[in-house]
Amino acid sequence: MKLSENIKMGKVVLNVQNMDNMKKFYSAILGMPILSEGEEEVAFGAMESDEVLLVLRQAAEGATRKKAAGMYHFALLVPERGDLGTILRHIIQVQYPLIGASDHGYSEAIYLNDPEGNGIEIYWDKPVSEWDIRDNGEIVGITIQMDAEGVLGASRETYTGMPEGTYMGHIHLFVADLQKSDHFYKDVLGMDLKYNFGAQAKFFAAGLYHHHIGTNTWGGSDLAAPQSGDLGMEYYTILVEDAAELDRIEERFAQSGDVTFERVSADKIAAKDPNGIALHIEVA
Repeated sequence: MKLSENIKMGKVVLNVQNMDNMKKFYSAILGMPILSEGEEEVAFGAMESDEVLLVLRQAAEGATRKKAAGMYHFALLVPERGDLGTILRHIIQVQYPLIGASDHGYSEAIYLNDPEGNGIEIYWDKPVSEWDIRDNGEIVGITIQMDAEGVLGASRETYTGMPEGTYMGHIHLFVADLQKSDHFYKDVLGMDLKYNFGAQAKFFAAGLYHHHIGTNTWGGSDLAAPQSGDLGMEYYTILVEDAAELDRIEERFAQSGDVTFERVSADKIAAKDPNGIALHIEVA
């Protein structure tokens, strides 16, 4: 059974060491408005929206970042090329280091790390008519140098914050076992395999999209399972349209016999993929 094409990626929760430093980065450098703030947790979104895209949690003293399966990057999808250009111009002006800028055929993207090394992609999707969609449903991506001049040429002079309409486009993961991950995301969760990059990476999505989940082995084949509370991603979220879809997912998890999961509430399942990476599936 396929996962509904109406799914959407939800918030990412990060455990952080220096909350003040990280809060300053996400609010001042990326321009993400603070939606709520407590003693141990800060939630961020985009302009003119109350949807939480990112949560920072204060990690326990002594928490460390281990070599483990987990997040390669989270990816914020902005509405227009001009939005990407405006953000790029802003990052250049504040002299925050970029680690990459790519054209993937279906999108243009810039890459950076936050102050604690969490990977971030900010991208816009090209029109679907420009995507390389094969007869079998495969959506082939490329990685070439982004036309930075063209992207900057579409920008506005003033950056006023993460633009209205921005949402979490996809999550890309370091995994220990690509085949087990393929089985979980495709056969159990019900996504389609959209692009197979051999023994290195696989990309999955529900419906007509290039990927909601990316998996790769670039972190090495000996990755341990992440532990709750370690620095970095605590969990990511997939949003489904209704409780009936959540019920179907719970049934598939139970039938598989090898998924660790809990029906936390009528509107939420907490689970772990075969690499031990935590995900929450929630009714939007």
